[in-house]
Amino acid sequence: MPTFDLYAMEPEEPLRQVPASGAARFTWEYDDGRDRLLALYQKGKDKQWDGQKRIDWELEVDPYDPLGTPDEAMSLYGTRHWAKLTEKDKGELRKHYASWQFSQFLHGEQGAMICAARIVESVPDLDAKFYSATQTMDEARHAEIYGRFLHEKIGMLYPINDNLQSLLDDTLRDARWDMPYLGMQVLIEGLALAAFGMIRDTTDKPLPKQILAYVMQDEARHVAFGRMALRDYYRQLTDAELREREEFVIEGCYLMRDRLRGVEVLENFGIPRAEAEEYSEQSEFLTLFRKLLFSRIVPCVKDIGLWGKRLQQAYVDMGVLEMGDASLDLLMSEDEEIAEKLDAERLAAEEKARVAEVTGAIDAGRAAG
Repeated sequence: MPTFDLYAMEPEEPLRQVPASGAARFTWEYDDGRDRLLALYQKGKDKQWDGQKRIDWELEVDPYDPLGTPDEAMSLYGTRHWAKLTEKDKGELRKHYASWQFSQFLHGEQGAMICAARIVESVPDLDAKFYSATQTMDEARHAEIYGRFLHEKIGMLYPINDNLQSLLDDTLRDARWDMPYLGMQVLIEGLALAAFGMIRDTTDKPLPKQILAYVMQDEARHVAFGRMALRDYYRQLTDAELREREEFVIEGCYLMRDRLRGVEVLENFGIPRAEAEEYSEQSEFLTLFRKLLFSRIVPCVKDIGLWGKRLQQAYVDMGVLEMGDASLDLLMSEDEEIAEKLDAERLAAEEKARVAEVTGAIDAGRAAG
């Protein structure tokens, strides 16, 4: 079925064109490269995987409870509207929320694919071009997987959120070669990793858990790539140039914080926008969720050398400054371990099934003899 037939709300345009600026850069140095980045490139090659084969698409998903979302997690919970909802209505609401959330993941992954391709084109160093080429393939795989999950398991999509679109547009329009790194690798990927992780660690549904764990294994490498490249480059910039990047980060963080409200879902249920925004702001669960979304961004921004007073004050205002002390390397290691554990559990289950099948065939043969 065509995707446009599945949208809960009509997208504003069938094809969005973002005028891009900036130079394509060639380098004639083919031997020199940073060891850490080349090691990450090797890891990116080694860790390529097929979403059709690694994920168990035979697992069933209830479209009216795809993620096992508790009542408290929905912004209507506790409002005057909640008591009027039937169980069927609540199931429909869960479906819309999951569709909206995974649709933003899908659109973000397409944006990441485009930004990674831009980095291949514009970055001056060959080692970074090499790694970005592997990331472009990763992002294509992620978009494929999220698109399949939405089409086959939920049967509904939402258009891209205005704030996510705005940040993607700003990232792609900027002529400076480091801005796709900063906008995508640090802000959008960092927020996505945190959102993926919170769902991965709380859902009791095996298919979305698999999808998120395997995507996160890739995304953790992407953020590591952005950290390495930008940390080296930002050491060379003037204070004025660093302040320009910090202003971009501040604006982007506010856009990302405001992105994850799900107001469009409530509007689809007939609730006026102003009232829907109020419910989103007052929801204790969503307040905590929005705060935790910065658990990957803040330490990354600090690590690459963007930590001026105005940026720190913005994080104080958001209530997330203390997250700057988190260990990104530890989080990345945990993402790797969770994905590998899921692989091991699936292989063990498949081996157990094969043993049972062989044993059953032997027993049937003996009985027949």
